[in-house]
Amino acid sequence: MSVAISTTSPIIIAHRGASGYRPEHTLAAYELAIALGADYIEPDLVSTKDGVLIARHENEISETTDVANHAEFTYRRTTKIIDGESKTGWFTEDFTLAEVKTLRAKERIGQLRSQNTAYDGLFEIPTLQEIIDLVKRKSAEINRAIGIYPETKHPTYFKSIGLALEPPLLATLTANGYEGANAPIFIQSFEMSNLQDLSTKTDLPLVQLLNYSGKPNDFVVSGDERTYADLVTASGLREIAKYAQAVGIHKSLLVPRDSSGKLQSPTSLVTDAHTAGLLVHAWTFRNEDCFLPLDFQGNPQGEYELFFSLGVDGVFSDYPDTASTVKENLRL
Repeated sequence: MSVAISTTSPIIIAHRGASGYRPEHTLAAYELAIALGADYIEPDLVSTKDGVLIARHENEISETTDVANHAEFTYRRTTKIIDGESKTGWFTEDFTLAEVKTLRAKERIGQLRSQNTAYDGLFEIPTLQEIIDLVKRKSAEINRAIGIYPETKHPTYFKSIGLALEPPLLATLTANGYEGANAPIFIQSFEMSNLQDLSTKTDLPLVQLLNYSGKPNDFVVSGDERTYADLVTASGLREIAKYAQAVGIHKSLLVPRDSSGKLQSPTSLVTDAHTAGLLVHAWTFRNEDCFLPLDFQGNPQGEYELFFSLGVDGVFSDYPDTASTVKENLRL
């Protein structure tokens, strides 16, 4: 069942690092996030061909690396079906770690964050171990424990090709001293079955991610007819609480928007999740107006204030400095 996590609520989770300021999932983005007040940094984990966990938003890496500029890898461009979607490009599972290390990161949404393109080509693709090494070093330097919040990306897919993410994840965490329900870590997934399996193998805190539409890919594969909408009901939350300690919830499930982008009345989901014994972490907070509801154009601080007032236990943010400042000003 659910257990209490020792932390100062609400926690600030740096979404892929300080990705509003540096290309996401780079050591530079994670290090800056820590300097800007993040409590946790969030790496999305995928696997290399030789089974090493690295941080990328997706296993298809043409949007987040310079792989297309590497003539030696041109022949590896291919099309695959990932979680039911056709994707064309280059995939981490087709590269060894040594090959991945010849690539460099680039800004994923350069048309929106043009300032970040100045860093294109500068940073390597980090491994989970390198991220942990950074966190340990920075925690010692600033005398403040920094947590990690890894997401297993496409776990059913990776398992199907013989590169299951969970065994190397647990092995790496164990080797680095992460153990027990109060360890500074949350392991998250949009799928359910891998979290249920993890709950039988570790006491580390687990987080069920919940989207505003669709269904977990493992449900699609297994023929389970339930959707995310079924999982956010009172009974669905009680089931989640049997194996997880928190839910990571799309903001629109907490405060819906109408067709114009204006916020509607909050739902009861925060209260319902807390009643089930689950922490609530909301995603994703960004400063740009194109991501903000109509009510808070030019005022990202107001959006944080609203969600903090609802009692969320954490927020995923591309701008951890903004989140931390609002939290401090509210003296939460």
